[in-house]
Amino acid sequence: MSTESASSRGRLLPSLLGILLLLMGLAMLAGGVKLSMLGGSLYYLLAGIGIALSGVLLLLRRRAALGLYAIVLFASTVWALWEVGLDWWQLVPRLALWFVLGIVMLLPWFRRPLLLNGPAPLGTGGLSVAVVLAGVTALASLFTHPGETFGELGRDTADMTSTAPQMPDGDWQAYGRTEFGDRYSPLKQITPANVGKLQEAWRIQTGDLPTADDPVELTNENTPLKANGMLYACTAHSKVLALDPDTGKEIWRFDPQIKSPVGFKGFAHMTCRGVSYYDEAAYAKSENAASAVISEAGKAVAQACPRRLYLPTADARLIALNADTGKICEGFGNNGVVDLTQGIGPFTAGGYYSTSPAAITRDLVIMGGHVTDNESTNEPSGVIRAFDVRDGHLVWNWDSDKPDATEPLAPGETYSRNSANMWSLASVDEKLGMVFLPLGNQTPDQWGADRTPGAEKFSAGIVALDLATGKVRWNYQFTHHDLWDMDVGSQPTLLDMKTADGVKPALIAPTKQGSLYVLDRRDGTPIIPIKEIPVPQGAVKGDHTAPTQARSDLNLLAPELTEKAMWGASPFDQMLCRIQFKELRYEGQYTPPSEQGSLIYPGNVGVFNWGGVSVDPVRQMLFTSPNYMAFVSKMVPREKVAAGSKRESETAGVQPNTGAPYAVIMHPFMSPLGVPCQAPAWGYVAGIDLTTGKVVWKRKNGTSRDSSPIPIGFTLGVPSMGGSMVTAGGVGFLSGTLDQYLRAYDVNTGKELWKSRLPAGGQATPMTYTGKDGKQYVLLVVGGHGSLGTKMGDYVIAYKLPE
Repeated sequence: MSTESASSRGRLLPSLLGILLLLMGLAMLAGGVKLSMLGGSLYYLLAGIGIALSGVLLLLRRRAALGLYAIVLFASTVWALWEVGLDWWQLVPRLALWFVLGIVMLLPWFRRPLLLNGPAPLGTGGLSVAVVLAGVTALASLFTHPGETFGELGRDTADMTSTAPQMPDGDWQAYGRTEFGDRYSPLKQITPANVGKLQEAWRIQTGDLPTADDPVELTNENTPLKANGMLYACTAHSKVLALDPDTGKEIWRFDPQIKSPVGFKGFAHMTCRGVSYYDEAAYAKSENAASAVISEAGKAVAQACPRRLYLPTADARLIALNADTGKICEGFGNNGVVDLTQGIGPFTAGGYYSTSPAAITRDLVIMGGHVTDNESTNEPSGVIRAFDVRDGHLVWNWDSDKPDATEPLAPGETYSRNSANMWSLASVDEKLGMVFLPLGNQTPDQWGADRTPGAEKFSAGIVALDLATGKVRWNYQFTHHDLWDMDVGSQPTLLDMKTADGVKPALIAPTKQGSLYVLDRRDGTPIIPIKEIPVPQGAVKGDHTAPTQARSDLNLLAPELTEKAMWGASPFDQMLCRIQFKELRYEGQYTPPSEQGSLIYPGNVGVFNWGGVSVDPVRQMLFTSPNYMAFVSKMVPREKVAAGSKRESETAGVQPNTGAPYAVIMHPFMSPLGVPCQAPAWGYVAGIDLTTGKVVWKRKNGTSRDSSPIPIGFTLGVPSMGGSMVTAGGVGFLSGTLDQYLRAYDVNTGKELWKSRLPAGGQATPMTYTGKDGKQYVLLVVGGHGSLGTKMGDYVIAYKLPE
C-alpha cells in the first residue's frame, strides 16, 4: 500500500508542476505575441514556448523536461543581464520565479519519476548549472547600487553666514523657519555622532481624526511653529493648538467650526499646512519696523494682540488669533475674520481656499489660494492678495490676467475667472522689498487652448512682486503652455549664494519636472544656466504645444523610460506593463496628453512637490528627497465621457474639465497587481553642493514595509510626500516616505543615522526647536495622507537626546 502511495505521489507531483508550467507558458506566449506585435521584446514569446513545452514534457514524464527548462532558465539569466545588468530589483521579476521552479524541479520528488527510463545527466547537470548561474547572478546583484551616487560634501563650512530674517536660534517662527523658506536651523546639539541616541520625549493626540463626511484626500501636512514660548500646530479641520514645548501639554485650543453647505465629502482635499506668526515687539526692534501708516483699528489690534497667529481655514477664511490666549483679535477684518471668498465669484464646495499659510511681512499678510484642478474652465480666480497685518484691510491684489491692476478691487467686482493661482507658499525678502510667488497653471491642466495671455506669461513659474505696490518686478516661466500639471508647488528657497562672480542673492525653485532653477532674486536672471530644449510636439485637436521647455543645468532628472525599465511583482505583470508601455504614447519628458493615452514622466506629483528642499546657507548645501513616479493621461472627447463618471482625486480618475472639449482620465502607471510599472527606486535623498552645482550624493530612501502585502522592510526607495530640514549640527531629517518612519541623515554623505517607527503616516515636514529646558527637540506631526493610503492618525511627537 505504501509503495503504491509513493508511486502515486511520484506521478502526481511532476504532473501538477507540468500543468502549472503549461499554464504559465501559455500565458507568457499569449502576452509575448501581443508584445512582439507592438514592436516589443521577443523574450516573452520565446520563453512562453519553452516553459509550455517543459510543462508538456513533465506531464509526459520525459527526461528532456529538465534539459529544456535548463535552456529556458539559462537564456532568461543571460537576457536579464543584457537588459538590466546586476540590478537586484530589476532581476527579481525576470528571474525569481523561474529560479525557484528550477530548484523545485531538481528536488528528488520531482526529478526521480523522470529518470525511471534511465538517467539524464545532461538534463540534471544542465539545470543545476543554470540554477547556480541564476543564483550567483542574484547574489552578485546584492552588492551593486544602481541609480545611487556616493560622495561626500566638504565638512567645513563655505565661510558664509545666514542672511535670513533673524529670530532666537531655538525658534521656528514660519513654515520654512523664516520667510526665506530654507528649513535650516542653527541648532547643533544633535550631531551625526549622537543622533543615534535620539528618543521620544513626548507625544500627544489632537483628537482630530477623519470622519465619514471628509474627502478621501484628507491630509496632515502641518509644520508646527515654535514662538512666544509655545508650539502652534493646526489640524486638517483647521483647528489650532498651542502646546508646551517641553511636555506637549495643551495650553489652549481654537476651533473655527468650519462649515460647508453640502458637507466636505466633495472637497478635492482638506489640509492645513500651517499658521503664520507675527510679533509687534520683534518687528519694532528690527530694521523692518513698520513703515505704513497704521490705522486706529490697527493700533488697537497691535495693543490687544501684540503677538498674533493667522489661520487659513478650509472654508476660505483668514482668522487672526491672539498667540498668547487663542482668542480672536476682533479688530482684524470683520470681528477677527477676513472672508477670502470676496471677489472670487461662484465655486463648488471646497473649490477655493488656502491650504498653505500666509507669507508675513512688517505690514502685510499675503495670501494665495487652492483652486480645484480639472473641474471646469470657469473656476475661481487665482488672485494673490495682501492684507494689512493689523486691521486686515486689503492693501493690494495681483491677478495674472490683470497684472497691472493691483489697486484693491472695488466692492461688488469680481477678479478674473480661472486665472493662475498660488496654492503653495510664497517667500519674502523685505530688504529687497519683494515677495516671490510660485505659480500653478490655469485649470484645466491638460487642455490649454483657452489659456489667457496672462496665464501663458505667468503660470508655472516664479513671479516677483513689489511689496509696497503688488506690481510685477520680474517673472521667470519654467513650463511654457503647461499641459502636464507642472505647478510650481514648492516654496522658493532664498539664500545668499557663493558663486564664481562673488556672493549673489539667490532664489532656488524646485519644480515637479526635476529642475532646480537658481535665479538672482534681484532681477530673475539665472545664476546656474538654464537651456531651452526641444520637446515632443502634437497636442490633441484644437490645442498646441510649446516648441521648447526650460531645463536647468542643476537638476535631478531621471533617465527617460524604456521598455527595459518596466517592472512588476512577477514576469507576468511585468510583461503586461511592457504591453501598456508600448500601447501608450511616450516620446520622453513633455510628451503631450493624447486620446491614445500618454505616459507623463515625471508625473503629476512631480520630482519635487510642496515639501520643497532644505538649504544650509552656511555649508552652501541643499538636502532634498526627489520622487520618480510616472502617470498616464488620456484625453477623452466630451461626447465619449460616460455618464456618471466620477473622479477619485485631483490626480486620479475621470477629471471632468467641464467647458473644455475633452475630459481627461489620469492614474499612476501601475501594473494589474498594484505595483508601479516602472522599476524602482521611486524615491531618494540627495545632497547638492551649491558652490559647484553638483549632486554629490544620492541614496535610495524608504522601504516596502507599509506598502506591500508582506511587512518586510526591503530598501526599494519609495516615494515620499513631505519636506525635509537641516541643522547646523550636520543632520538632516525627513519623514514623508510611504513607510512609517522619521529618519535622520548625515548631510555630508546621505548615510541614514537613525530612524523611529511612527504610529501613522508622517507626510509632513519635521521642525526643531529649543525647549525651556535648554534641550534641542525634533518635532513631527504624524497624521497620515488619505490619497496616498498611509495610516491615518492625530499625533504630534517630539524627540530629544537623553539626559
